[in-house]
Amino acid sequence: MSMSPRIVAVFGATGTQGSSVMQALLADGTFVPRAITRNCSSEKALKLKTLGAEVAQADLGDIDSLKQALSGVEAVYGITDYYDPKNVTQGHNSEMLLGKNLVDAAKSMDVKYFIWSSLPHCTRVSNGKYANVYQFDNKADIDDYLRDSGVPHSILHTGWFSENLWNYNNLVFVPDSDCLELNVPRYDSQSPQYITWVERDLGQCALALLKHYKDPESEILSCTFYAVSAKLNYIQFASILQQALGKPVSFVSSPTTGMQEMDEMYAFQSEFGLYPHTTIPDPRLINLGVKFHTMEEFSQEIKGRFV
Repeated sequence: MSMSPRIVAVFGATGTQGSSVMQALLADGTFVPRAITRNCSSEKALKLKTLGAEVAQADLGDIDSLKQALSGVEAVYGITDYYDPKNVTQGHNSEMLLGKNLVDAAKSMDVKYFIWSSLPHCTRVSNGKYANVYQFDNKADIDDYLRDSGVPHSILHTGWFSENLWNYNNLVFVPDSDCLELNVPRYDSQSPQYITWVERDLGQCALALLKHYKDPESEILSCTFYAVSAKLNYIQFASILQQALGKPVSFVSSPTTGMQEMDEMYAFQSEFGLYPHTTIPDPRLINLGVKFHTMEEFSQEIKGRFV
């Protein structure tokens, strides 16, 4: 008799985080990943199918669709997107409702393990100084809801994505020159940043937790882990990029992004640091077999993008 497949539902499966988790699960083969998406016929969803994933339609705003999509699921990788156009129109805290729906659905479908991708609570940590970083605070508030729900879980904190260099144009050529600027607004050049190479490191962190959460001695349940590849300031990062790319890279910090919640997010990270009380990389994840990558390796790998 064959064992029934161990299905892991991955939210945001076509985004930066979710695709890293999908890739790790598909490459490893212990679990069958089920990509949860609003549009099962999108190009990205169809591609996941050809790679061996299941694809299920659901909307975080519709709890019945969530329950259906979580049918037969052992574990969930959960994430919400504050900038989802459907969400933003509903007000600053609507992201919290989406996260709560997901926790409620997981609980009612008796999901055995829930990994929640989260961030620090800027209002609390800064004692009210940075009170508009909704895209962080909402996720941190969902942490509390998840803890109270009784669903077995771990919280996985991420850093600033190294992929932001091209996804958000943080690294660009200076016009009419061969020089590059690493531009991160509102950031002190000496303040450390906590950087996650999402594509290479996030998926393996999630996979390690999924493979070991049942171990009685693992101390995974109810714990917070840090999927952070490196901790360095932007001057150091610029110098690593410069070495790999063979072109001058200078760090510049502009006064504003033009969006209050983004400005406060960067100012918060610069002043308080994302995870000041944490060893980076997370030794507990290393003990579970995660092999974090360095920013030197990252810089070598992305050379082709900045030729």
